[in-house]
Amino acid sequence: MTSIGSLIIPVLNEGGNLENILRPLQPLRQRGWSIVVVDGGSVDDTFHKAKPFASKVITSPPGRAKQMNAGAAEASGEVLLFLHADTLLPIDFESEIQKFIESDLQWGRFDVILSGNQLMFNVIAWFINTRSRLTQVSTGDQALFFKRQFFEELKGYADVPLMEDVDICKRSRITSPPFFSHYKVITSSRRWEKNGTWKTIWLMWCLRYAYYKGVDPKELHRKYYS
Repeated sequence: MTSIGSLIIPVLNEGGNLENILRPLQPLRQRGWSIVVVDGGSVDDTFHKAKPFASKVITSPPGRAKQMNAGAAEASGEVLLFLHADTLLPIDFESEIQKFIESDLQWGRFDVILSGNQLMFNVIAWFINTRSRLTQVSTGDQALFFKRQFFEELKGYADVPLMEDVDICKRSRITSPPFFSHYKVITSSRRWEKNGTWKTIWLMWCLRYAYYKGVDPKELHRKYYS
C-alpha cells in the first residue's frame, strides 16, 4: 500500500502509557499511514514497548526538535504530521489531511482543546486557536503537519531545546500561509492543573516574549522545566 504520510511521535519515558497512546492509532496503519516513534533515550523500556504498535521505532539524542527531525528522516509518504505523546488526533482528521494534500498550502495545524473539564480551559483554548490564526504561529500541541518537500526545504526544525514550533511556523509562513483546520486535537491539561492556570499562562507569555526579544532558547528551556 502506498503511504499517505507519517505520524511522527517523539517520546521519552512513556513506557507506562505507550499502549494507550499508540493503540488507538493502529487502524491508520491499514489505511496507508506510517507511525514513527522516536525515543529520546528512555530508561523505562519505551523503545521495546513501542515496537508492536509502530511502523518504525528509532532512537535519537534527546530533545523534541532532534527527535522530530530524526523521525522525519525515516518517514514515508507525502505528509509529515508531528504528534506529541500527550495529544490525541480528531477521529476524522484524515478528511482534513486530504483537503490539505489537494490544496496549494504547504503546512498546517489543528485547533486544540485541553483535556481537563475546567471552564477556564475552554477560554485558554479559544485564545490559543485565535492567536494562531491571527499570527500564523502555532504550537506543537496543535499537531503541526507539512508536505514533505516543503519540510525538507525548510531543513526541518531548528535544533533548539524550546520554541522549535514557533521558529518553524515563522519560517513557514514566509512561503505559505497555513492550512487552518477547525478539527480539534485534545492535548493534556496536566501541566495547567499541576502548576495552576494563571501561573502557567503567565509563564507561557513570559517565555514567548523573551523568545521574541532574543533570549537564548536554552535559557528558556531551563525556566520552563525549573
